[in-house]
Amino acid sequence: MSTELFLQIEAKKAVEKLYGVIPDDSQIQIQKTRKEFEGDYTLVAFPLLKVSKKNPEVTSNEIGQFLIENNKLIAKYNVIKGFLNLSLTNEYWANVLNNIASSTEFGYKLASSASRSVMVEFSSPNTNKPLHLGHIRNNLLGFSISRILEKNGNNVKRVNLVNDRGIHICKSMIAWQKFGNEETPASSGKKGDHLVGDYYVCFDKEFKAQVEQLKSSGQTEDEAKANAPLMLEAQEMLRKWEAKDPEVYGLWEKMNGWVYEGFAKTYSALGISFDKTYYESQTYLLGKAIVQEGLKKGVFTHRADGSVWVDLTADGLDEKLLIRSDGTSVYITQDIGTATQRFDEHHLDEHIYVVGNEQEYHFKVLKLILSKLGYKWSEHLFHLSYGMVELPEGKMKSREGTVVDADDLVGEMVSTAHEMSKELGKLDGLSGAEVASICNTVGLGALKYFILKVDPKKNMTFNPRESIDFNGNTGPFIQYTHARIRSVLRKALEMGLDASKSVSSQSITVLKEIELIKLISEFPAVVEQAGKELSPSLIANYAYDLTKEYNQFYHDHQILKEENADARTLRLIISKMVGDTIRRSMWLLGIDVPEKM
Repeated sequence: MSTELFLQIEAKKAVEKLYGVIPDDSQIQIQKTRKEFEGDYTLVAFPLLKVSKKNPEVTSNEIGQFLIENNKLIAKYNVIKGFLNLSLTNEYWANVLNNIASSTEFGYKLASSASRSVMVEFSSPNTNKPLHLGHIRNNLLGFSISRILEKNGNNVKRVNLVNDRGIHICKSMIAWQKFGNEETPASSGKKGDHLVGDYYVCFDKEFKAQVEQLKSSGQTEDEAKANAPLMLEAQEMLRKWEAKDPEVYGLWEKMNGWVYEGFAKTYSALGISFDKTYYESQTYLLGKAIVQEGLKKGVFTHRADGSVWVDLTADGLDEKLLIRSDGTSVYITQDIGTATQRFDEHHLDEHIYVVGNEQEYHFKVLKLILSKLGYKWSEHLFHLSYGMVELPEGKMKSREGTVVDADDLVGEMVSTAHEMSKELGKLDGLSGAEVASICNTVGLGALKYFILKVDPKKNMTFNPRESIDFNGNTGPFIQYTHARIRSVLRKALEMGLDASKSVSSQSITVLKEIELIKLISEFPAVVEQAGKELSPSLIANYAYDLTKEYNQFYHDHQILKEENADARTLRLIISKMVGDTIRRSMWLLGIDVPEKM
């Protein structure tokens, strides 16, 4: 039971006894006491004034007096206007610590067959380019959110929908056909996704040159873009692909195969995995079939050129193209198909799309179309819209080849972790294998934490060197503290000290011990809130606050050299619980913590 719930129950009892009324839960508001006031938790008296029919100060004093007279775990109180600040006894906090120490899954709820079924779709890369920094934020958010939801007691499926078809894929294929000279990943020494990405950039350069040439002959920019030979060839290739032309299809399979091998290496380096991967090439026909059903129902309409549209203007949106005049489909068509497939296959309670905020309109349209088609589950689609990642020098552009490549960034982070760890002497005395493992753990931890500590809804600027600082709100600072705690516990074991005993109220000797127990006890509520808000940043910043508080405690108070045996045992148990809570928090973020550092 959380402290807030404990106090809410006791306050309800007090109100019923004092005023003869059982208050609603909404009237019993418990919050952490502000740091400038004495107390652990605060009861807000204002919602109870209608019940007490007295002013805030009198109501607070009457409830406070009743609580300390009737519950031995509440030590004292003070009243600041309409706020009743309550201090709990050392016995209460010792019991809290003992309960936490005896729990093997503290902070986590376990799923059962009756739990909600939630699908989290993330990554969703195009097979015309390698993963970049923006994809990293997507992958880290999706993976972390799936873990947070899982530890909130949901049955979670992590899925990836690969955008493996469409005009953008054909652009890379056309460029490779024209300019590739049969180049392969093996012949070039490049990862397959990088090689294909190079030809996507190549297409854009050649296309722009053709547009400029057509404009110089008198065409408008729109006319030039529509008539550029390279674009016309890409469009024809897409039509051939949908017609299953053997030559085009064979080239598509070959180049996509190169990309999948490259993606697999990047996912492995990031520690990302999926329960299932879907491919748009396997679902777009289902979407087209559903559109045909929508035509029969009168939900969609044909235009004179043969294209299919839906009119959403009465709902405050626009008209939306579903099938082009040449019969090829668009993104929304295949998303209609994949959504239907998911709910038919898995009977989901919720489907979460982790996609950047530039696609907010797209998902409004998708939900509305599915609703008009009669799918009641459309209300259980949720778009987790996250902000863009920029660099200090500005935005990235895939077509122009100015993105930060994911593989390069991971390599840079590991290299920087090695450089900074060596400068600070944190690698002294470690073997080569230990150094490599720690630098990989720290580099990736720095990258993941820096991205996940930011509210997903916000845009962010990523600064690699700032992210790897061993001081401040960073992954390495938290990882180093975990390693420090593990070192303390190893030394305690060597000294024959037991960190598994239960403790009593007499063991608590300083206020900082209570502050740490209080912070540890808040972990389950933070995990629950992070699940409700789909925000790993709540976990990240909680882990930082806990780490910062522990480091201050470590600096100010002896642990292994503490002469009072009971106090020493308490501090060892607190250290162990802080370390375990850091590890659990970081696991939810997809971050490893080292035993040594």
